[in-house]
Amino acid sequence: MTGGYKVERLGWRDHLLAEIPLPRGVLRVTLGLSSGLARAPGDPPDRLWAIGDRGPNLKIKAAVKDYGLNHLERLADIEGAKIMPLPDVGPTIAELQVVGRDIAFVRAIPLRRSDGRPLSGLPLPGGGEAEMEPTFDLDGTLREADGGADTEGLAVLADGSFWAAEEYGPSLMKVAPDGMVTARWVPEGVTGHCDPPLTPVLPAIAARRRLNRGFESVAASADGAWLYTAFQSPLAHPDKAADDTARHARIWKLDAATGRVVGQYLYPFDRPRSFERDAREGDVKRRDLKICELTWIGPDRLLVLERISRTAKIYRVDLAGFETPPEHLDIETRPTLEEIDPGDFAGIGLRPLAKTLVFSTDEARDIAPDLEGMAVLSDRELILVNDNDFGIEGVETAFFRVTFDDPVLA
Repeated sequence: MTGGYKVERLGWRDHLLAEIPLPRGVLRVTLGLSSGLARAPGDPPDRLWAIGDRGPNLKIKAAVKDYGLNHLERLADIEGAKIMPLPDVGPTIAELQVVGRDIAFVRAIPLRRSDGRPLSGLPLPGGGEAEMEPTFDLDGTLREADGGADTEGLAVLADGSFWAAEEYGPSLMKVAPDGMVTARWVPEGVTGHCDPPLTPVLPAIAARRRLNRGFESVAASADGAWLYTAFQSPLAHPDKAADDTARHARIWKLDAATGRVVGQYLYPFDRPRSFERDAREGDVKRRDLKICELTWIGPDRLLVLERISRTAKIYRVDLAGFETPPEHLDIETRPTLEEIDPGDFAGIGLRPLAKTLVFSTDEARDIAPDLEGMAVLSDRELILVNDNDFGIEGVETAFFRVTFDDPVLA
C-alpha cells in the first residue's frame, strides 16, 4: 500500500426530504446521493457530482417492528418484498462543492423521462427484479414495474452530460445536463416498454448478472470516447451456482458512441478473510465480495473500489494487455469464465488483472463502512463517501478526504 496519508472527515449535513408520521414514530427520509461520485474533465478541483440509487425503501420486518405498520404483516412471507415510502422519489444527480473542510450542496438534478415525468426507482417490466423484490407503498399496495432505474454509478463528460450505470437492466443510460434520459442501453434480449425506448446493444451475457448485482459503476475517458463499467459480482453464468464459486468479476470497456464492448477483463477478488473489519464480525464468504466504484485515471487505467461492508480496498489496475479472448463475451461459450478454475487460466490464455493496493480502510478505522463513491481530486487526493440508504435506518452520509504524501496515480 502507498505510504503515508491523512484522513479528514469533511463537514456535511444530510438534506431532509420528508418526515412521515407513523404509528410508532416518525420516518425520517434524507437525500441519498452517494451510490456514485465523479468529476468532469476540466471542472475546477472543488466540484463534484454524485448520484443516489432507486430511492428510499424499507424491509417488511422493519416497517412492522420499528414503525408499527402492522397492516403490512401480511407481506412478511413474500420473499424480498420492499416498501417504498416515497415512491415518487427516484434517481437523482447532485452537484456538490468542496469548500475547505466541508462539502456544500449546490443543486439536485432528478432523472426524468422525455415527457418530463421523474424516472422512478421501480424495475423494468418483465425483469427479474420485479419478482425478486416486489415493491409496495405504505398502504401495502403493489407498485407496478414501470421502467425505472436503480442507479449505482456516474460519469460526467466535458459537455456537462452524464452516463449513469444501473442494476435493473442492467443498463447504461445517457443523461442530458438537465437530467433527461436520452438513451438506455440494455443487453440483447431485454425488452419492455420504457421511456426512452430500450436499445439492446450490449452483449446478452450481461443479463446473467446476479439479481441486484448488475452494473455498479461507470467511468469515462477524459475525451468521452470510452466507457468502463464493472459488474458488482461474478455473473450467475451458466447458472446461479457459478456466482458463489467464481473468484473474478468482469470489467468492460465500451465504445461510447455505439455501446460495442471492445475489451473484457477479469478482476480478481481478494480472499474474503483479508477484509479484516468484516471478518471480525463473523463469517465472510466469496459471494460477499463486490466492486462498488470505478474511477478513470488515465488511458485504460482505473481505480477500483473493492469491498464487503466494513472494509473497503482501493486498487489501481492497468487494463492494457489483459483482454480476455472475445469468445468469452458470447453467452454460448463453455466453459464460462465463472466456471473455469483460476489455476487453469494460464493454459487457456486468460490473464487476470494485476492489482496495486492504494488504500485500505482496515488501516483507517475512522472511515465509515458501506463506501460506494470515490472521486480523484488530484494525483494525491481522493474523496470517499458512504451510502446512507436515504437515512431510513438513521445512517448519515459521511465524506472523507484522503491525502497521500506521494502521488497515488503513477
